[in-house]
Amino acid sequence: MQQLWQGRFQKALDPKTNDFNSSIKFDSRMFREDIDGSIAHATMLCAQGILSAEDLKAIVDGLTAIRSEIENGTLAIDPNAEDIHTFVEGELTARVGAAGKRLHTARSRNDQVALDIRLYLRKACEALYQQLTELIGVLCKKAEQYADAVMPGYTHLQRAQPITFGHHLLAYAEMLLRDKARLQDAAERMNQSPLGACALAGTTYNTDREKTARDLGFSGVMHNSLDAVSDRDFCMELASTLSILMVHLSRFSEEIVLWCSWEFKFVELDDAFSTGSSIMPQKKNPDITELIRGKSGRVFGDLVTLLTMMKGLPLAYNKDMQEDKEAIFDAFDTVKMCLTAFIPMLDTMTALPENMRKAAAGGFINATDCADYLVGKGLPFRDAYKATGELVAKCIGAGLTLETLPLDKYKAVCDLFDEGVYDAINLDKCVRDRTSLGGPAPQNVRAEVERVRELNQNK
Repeated sequence: MQQLWQGRFQKALDPKTNDFNSSIKFDSRMFREDIDGSIAHATMLCAQGILSAEDLKAIVDGLTAIRSEIENGTLAIDPNAEDIHTFVEGELTARVGAAGKRLHTARSRNDQVALDIRLYLRKACEALYQQLTELIGVLCKKAEQYADAVMPGYTHLQRAQPITFGHHLLAYAEMLLRDKARLQDAAERMNQSPLGACALAGTTYNTDREKTARDLGFSGVMHNSLDAVSDRDFCMELASTLSILMVHLSRFSEEIVLWCSWEFKFVELDDAFSTGSSIMPQKKNPDITELIRGKSGRVFGDLVTLLTMMKGLPLAYNKDMQEDKEAIFDAFDTVKMCLTAFIPMLDTMTALPENMRKAAAGGFINATDCADYLVGKGLPFRDAYKATGELVAKCIGAGLTLETLPLDKYKAVCDLFDEGVYDAINLDKCVRDRTSLGGPAPQNVRAEVERVRELNQNK
């Protein structure tokens, strides 16, 4: 297949150089977007009197047939083509002749590729948005189910204060809601049409860029032709959004890895989402979460690739920018794959509230409530804090907990203690009383589930 730029050159491109220069291996996935853009461009050219109605019909019929044949497998994309734009135009010209050669009037591959990748990523954002909506829905269902399941909350991976499993899960729901908002914001900023900017300086033809933008579903046009063909901000912004999302998935995955271990045993993964060992028959490994943890680094690498690629480029288009597609496509592919596995794994995961409760009973996670009890008796918080610390030390030395420590030991430290302390440090009461906005009280969790569900469906 001939290169679109062949006229200037007397020699064919060296085959190895052609392979190095070619992008068909990764941009061929944009064939639908390339054809959609070409149909919109041809339609505009005809409306402006630049292209005849006969040529428009031949072009639209030819492009529609090419798209259908690629989709049903009767037309294979030529791996020797330089890029998907070259392949589609070459195939069209072979079918409709001179009309195909007129299609590229008032257009460059520079604005063409900028258009195609925006159209492709717009669809990718929509698909990912739906996956995040589904995942948040699963989290809400689980949070509601385990709104009363007491577990230890941690700081520094040390047991800290009592919370509920439902409250813990909703923390990730909040993160994912922000991820959805970031994705939506980035997609809206991306939704500007570069088509008609041509190579870098627009065109002398009387084109209608607003028409092609409307026909392709864009909210407007890019107003600077240099910016239109050389901007890849949207790729970097989307890769950043995906990287933050992968941070959240990786953190969640790390907790599931811990929770599955015998040291915690807070959850049990369904057999369909676990693997075994080739030598240790007792093993049940949370491989999906471990892979997600690892693949986060891959997405971060895609972001760094895009940032590094763009950081030193003068305006306007440079061939370096061909590297944008492999990086951003890989980022989306990786996140999609992770979510496709993570959502059903989480949905089928079984929590073990008895083990969570047992862990919450140790570690003195009700110590703050003990101190608050003394504050309620009139003791300044710092004095109450010190007294409770002494009680914890006594319990550790005697192998007791605050619940089992005799009252006389309490009074030996502070005479304000009475029998009411045992009610104050009851784990269920500790959680129920944490009704401050954003706290883990079961009533809060249930209200928060409804709030998150509403936000998840309305965004």
